[in-house]
Amino acid sequence: MSTELLDALHVLEHDKGISRDVIVEAIEAALVSAYKRNFNQAQNVRVELNLENGSIRVFARKDVVDQVFDSRLEISLEEAHELNPVYKVGDVVELEVTPKDFGRIAAQTAKQVVTQRVREAERGIIYDEFIDREDDIMTGIVERQDSRFIYVNLGKIEAILSQNEQMPNETYRPHDRIKVYLTKVEKTTKGPQIFVSRTHPGLLKRLFEMEVPEIYEGIVEIKSVAREAGDRSKISVYTADPEVDAVGACVGPKGARVQAIVNELKGEKIDIVEWSEDPFTFVANALSPSKVLDVIVNEEEQATTVVVPDYQLSLAIGKRGQNARLAAKLTGWKIDIKSESVAREMGIYPREETPVQETEETVVEENNVSEDEE
Repeated sequence: MSTELLDALHVLEHDKGISRDVIVEAIEAALVSAYKRNFNQAQNVRVELNLENGSIRVFARKDVVDQVFDSRLEISLEEAHELNPVYKVGDVVELEVTPKDFGRIAAQTAKQVVTQRVREAERGIIYDEFIDREDDIMTGIVERQDSRFIYVNLGKIEAILSQNEQMPNETYRPHDRIKVYLTKVEKTTKGPQIFVSRTHPGLLKRLFEMEVPEIYEGIVEIKSVAREAGDRSKISVYTADPEVDAVGACVGPKGARVQAIVNELKGEKIDIVEWSEDPFTFVANALSPSKVLDVIVNEEEQATTVVVPDYQLSLAIGKRGQNARLAAKLTGWKIDIKSESVAREMGIYPREETPVQETEETVVEENNVSEDEE
């Protein structure tokens, strides 16, 4: 075995983080196969690689038996005693059977094994690194695209951005830097495969964690996210600290924090509302920017009927029902919106037991994170 291979093992251990023992074990296993294949041997053999001097020795392993039926796999007790009197039936005797010209075959085999194991180990290292990044955000560079996917370079590996994970309001060009959300990391025969998204609600959540220190530090908590990527999103936030304005922290000074996220998402509008365990308050907040007069809660069916001023009906429902749809996703409650006049005709408004309430609008108009949907 050449010293070059031993040097290579040293480099792999330090540069690639691949254990020398793992590679040596793989080389020895491959050499066993090479020995049997090249020398037409069906013996049970063991290969020993000496890392001190690079030498290779092949040993045939034979079971000690009373009566030999297959001399390639067995040795009689009498013969074993000639080698060492301590052997008994059931022991294993090792006899060196290293061929004279095994060195050349061994070197070639070892090189192939090292190359293969390096590739496998690198894939394993990449997999271990990225499996810990699932449900996290990374910055990548758009490399290329075909009819099905956009390929994003994440440094050590190319990730796949499928069509249904691409934002409809975005155009992706080679060399563009984009933030992506890692949805899944899979092991395949060709190595780890990483799937990323620009539409996942988790991307919005991670962006807020990056932009809002109070969220990162746990002072403000994102309770839920509802997103129609590229168009509009809603997030609900909460803090147990009475000194902190959860919505204001997310909006930032002059709307700077939320605007940075809007810019990253190419103009996607974002409503930030205050979470509440009270469904009356939470549903009313979630329908922002529309004003709400009353919320009639049906706990059994997890449903609400919301009463809004007549002139606010179209705003509450939103274009193509988007505002109501996002509010329902955000709260987890079914939402049926009625205008004030219809609610009066139905006799469900006003209710004596429930005072009329108006919710505080929690959407930052000047930062283009809400729109008039009338």
